Amino acid sequence: MKINEVIVVEGKSDTAKLKSLFDCDTIETGGSSLDRDCLARMKDLSKTRGIIIFTDPDFPGMQIRQKITDYIPNAKHAFVQKKDSIAHGKVGIAEATPEAIKEALLHVVTFKNDQPTLLWDEFLQLDIIGNTKKRLYVYDYFHLGFGNAKTLYKRLNMAQISFDHVKQALEEGKF
Repeated sequence: MKINEVIVVEGKSDTAKLKSLFDCDTIETGGSSLDRDCLARMKDLSKTRGIIIFTDPDFPGMQIRQKITDYIPNAKHAFVQKKDSIAHGKVGIAEATPEAIKEALLHVVTFKNDQPTLLWDEFLQLDIIGNTKKRLYVYDYFHLGFGNAKTLYKRLNMAQISFDHVKQALEEGKF
């Protein structure tokens, strides 16, 4: 399978894993040591080929993703579930199962910072805050990665997912 966009990963082992599964190009951030030159290359690539941010499902990965998103708001995002990316005591893309990686890249998300599609009062009505099981279900259902309730609210809006859509998803999950 050929992927046209350039996939942004943290390191060489992530690149090796992706290249074993796909015909693709990657750019490596070098972990948390992401510098301006690397960001500039990503920005150029986002204009010509597009980029998919595919960082590890851990706190440093979230920080790297946010830094890139702040610099390149039109970037696409792929998320692998943490439970599917743990091996040998490590968490990451290189440790993820091939199935989880393929699933993540089939459900790439583009975030927009337009008008909110979900108001805070509506989010509170969904009773997600304080309900870890429900929060993780919504993250998984919409392929939005992981994080706390506030991050979920932000990502639902950035992905332009409405109250009705979240409510329907929760009903499907029998919540």
